Amino acid sequence: MKNKKIAIIDEDIKIVRNLEGIISAIGHDPVVVNDSLLAVETVVQKRPDVILMELSMPRKNGFELADEMNHALDTAKIPIIAMSRFFKVEFRFLLNLCGIHRYLRKPFFPLEVIWAIENVIEENDLMDNGRVLEPIGYVNYNIGKRY
Repeated sequence: MKNKKIAIIDEDIKIVRNLEGIISAIGHDPVVVNDSLLAVETVVQKRPDVILMELSMPRKNGFELADEMNHALDTAKIPIIAMSRFFKVEFRFLLNLCGIHRYLRKPFFPLEVIWAIENVIEENDLMDNGRVLEPIGYVNYNIGKRY
């Protein structure tokens, strides 16, 4: 597998440096965005394969950014992994609505970050230009026959 570009969108420099080290250690290229107001522009320019994004940023939050990226042609197909210290069950609907694929609760272990990134990359590699590849067959659960 060739190395991928992983965008880190977070205004906390310590978190960014930690994530840069983790991403580099597994052979991918980190793309750092420290300013949430520049995030969409940077993502369009750099074209990362995955985005790691903090939800709680002061100037523009991760929900707003994810929603904006999810509705823009240039960025809609890029998987987003959200990160935050705060999580409520009610967020699940909002995460899905904004096009967020995974959620990491801070503080997290490096292996959790690695697993989330690699899992999203693997899922994305199974896609063909953002569309799920045609299945070999499907199961009609009403009668249990495979077609």
